Amino acid sequence: MMDPTVKGTMNVLKACSATTVKKLVLVSSAASLCFNPDWPEDKIKDESCWSDKEFCRENENWYSLAKTEAEEMSLEYGEKNGLHVATFCPGLVFGPLLQHVALNTSSKVLLYIIRGGPDTMNNNFWPTVDVRDVADALLLLYNKAGPSERYICALDQMDIKDLLRILKGVYPNYNYADKMVDVGCKAAMTSAKLKNLGWRPRKLEDMLADSIESYEKAGLLQVSDGKPCRLPFFYRMPPVQE
Repeated sequence: MMDPTVKGTMNVLKACSATTVKKLVLVSSAASLCFNPDWPEDKIKDESCWSDKEFCRENENWYSLAKTEAEEMSLEYGEKNGLHVATFCPGLVFGPLLQHVALNTSSKVLLYIIRGGPDTMNNNFWPTVDVRDVADALLLLYNKAGPSERYICALDQMDIKDLLRILKGVYPNYNYADKMVDVGCKAAMTSAKLKNLGWRPRKLEDMLADSIESYEKAGLLQVSDGKPCRLPFFYRMPPVQE
């Protein structure tokens, strides 16, 4: 995971320099800022917060480590080489699907919450965002963000239990996940900087409704093959070896 993310990003940065590209918007992740044990618990995370790389190594959180290193490297490269680099960090990305075979990790999390399965979930506190609002943010940053700037891209923030409660209230006929353990990971963060630039995200209810409609059309909510829905590794508790 480290090599494709970090070395792959460096390859893109060097290609930009070689082809005289002037501006680059890098899609990072909320994972690059939410794993910082030294950040005050009563202070909401903003763009000045970075995940602690040593903490990620100790916990073998390679995804977050890779995202953090790639984003830091991109901003440093832009400053040293005159490339206009802006980065942004989306939370869990839900919304309508373009593809129905290889789901992104965020969609697998929401699908598991709705369908249920054998795994025990971490009751994390995660920000969410609609994929269409991510696309809007990309265009906005390309046109308005200054060089070496970083933006958080997230909508509502709640733990998985609250998200589950909202879904059950509107869509009571699904099985839903019923195994959950509270954990200490809190990822409350603010998108005020992006909103000040003009970003206007959809409401949570609209995002969830459009997500479920898309899953239904794709047949993903029908359990017909006898195979249980599995939760992405990072969200399981305790960790299960693949």
